[in-house]
Formats: sequence, structure tokens, C-alpha cells
Amino acid sequence: MVDSTDEKRLLAELGAGSFQAFEKLYHRYSGKLYNFIMRISAGNRYMAEEVVQSTFIRIWEVRGTVDPESSFISFLCTIAKNLLMNMYQRQTVEFVYNEYLMKSGVDRDFRTEEGIDLHFLHEYIDSLADKLPEQRKKIFILSKRLHYTNKEIAEQLGISESTVATQLSLAIKFMRTQLMQNYDAVLALLFVFFVNEV
Repeated sequence: MVDSTDEKRLLAELGAGSFQAFEKLYHRYSGKLYNFIMRISAGNRYMAEEVVQSTFIRIWEVRGTVDPESSFISFLCTIAKNLLMNMYQRQTVEFVYNEYLMKSGVDRDFRTEEGIDLHFLHEYIDSLADKLPEQRKKIFILSKRLHYTNKEIAEQLGISESTVATQLSLAIKFMRTQLMQNYDAVLALLFVFFVNEV
């Protein structure tokens, strides 16, 4: 059983920038997180390993915002689930895009890696983000590009989590509408997978 006092001390030290505390937390929780991801990913070892590593990289990046009074394992699992969802979304996007290339008769051999990675779609979404009100744009980028949680965004911008959720919903609604108006059904489908609301 984890000593809550010891955990709070480690989290406080982590927040102060202690890499030693970070390593201790990694060794304490990485196995549990791996097992958690294995369960929800139907035993996908590759995904479990990738998500665990990415989750702890994310923890180090936001170490100053980790709350010692909150459940650290719950925080880990939330980040991990979001990262796993992003991986599934990317795989789905690539699958649908490749199917589109095959059905449309486009010669994939002449496509660059950037093309295969949907570089054009990222650029278009970025151009749409530029049309959003400034705060809404920041929230969208922090959430969908940098993978911040609503709580982290609220803390960074000094607003409530409900405001973050509302603004993010409005941003996504705007972009979906724009895509439906200006792109064909396949591109709209790609967008739904790419920025599916959490």
C-alpha cells in the first residue's frame, strides 16, 4: 500500500523540479499504469509501452501544476487515456486516408511522408484556428495540439474548467461546420476522427 504522506512529499518535490522524486514516482507507478493501459487497449503491448513513456514525459513537462493533495494515479490514468485515444485516432485517420487514396486512384508512391501524415489537414485546421477568438484559439491549441487537460488549461489561463469546456466545444463546432461546407465527405470524416471531443 502506498504511503500517502510519502507520496505527497514526492509530489511536492516533483513540483519543485526534483528529478529524483520523478524517478521514484516512475518506478512506483509505471508498472501499474502499464497494466491499466494493457487492460483498456485489449493487451496491446506496443501501445501500453508508448503511452506509459509519453505519460511520464507529460508529467515532467507539467510538474509544476501537479497537485500533491489529489490522487496521482488518477491524474496519470487521465493523461494516459487521452494519449491512448489520440493514438487510436491517428491510426484511424491514417487508415481512412489510405483507403481514400486507393479508391480515388491516387498514386501513393508520389506522396511525401508529410502527405501521408495528413500534413495538409493539420495546416487547414491551423488556418481555421486562426479565425477563432484569441482565447478560444489558445484553448483549442492547448487541448488538441499540446494535449493539456481542461483543468491544466483553466489553471494556465486563469479561467474555470466549465469555461474551457464551453470554449473548446464552440471551437470544434465552428471547425466541423467549416469543413462540412468546404470539403468533401471524406475530409469531414477525417476531421471527426482527428479532433473528436474528449
